Amino acid sequence: MNVDLIFKIAAIGILVSVLNQLLVRSGREEQATMTTLAGLVVVLMMMVQEISNLFDLVKTLFDF
Repeated sequence: MNVDLIFKIAAIGILVSVLNQLLVRSGREEQATMTTLAGLVVVLMMMVQEISNLFDLVKTLFDF
């Protein structure tokens, strides 16, 4: 596993949390929730891509 992936996820988390706090304090709770969900979807898509790469590696390792 690459350390860059952990840093990318941490950066997205920090960015989403700052945006969330700014939106909540300005009275836009719905947009804050959507921002949080969008950040979650981005991180999940990154994880799905890494899991797919892992399965491809296992397939090539065992010649399936």
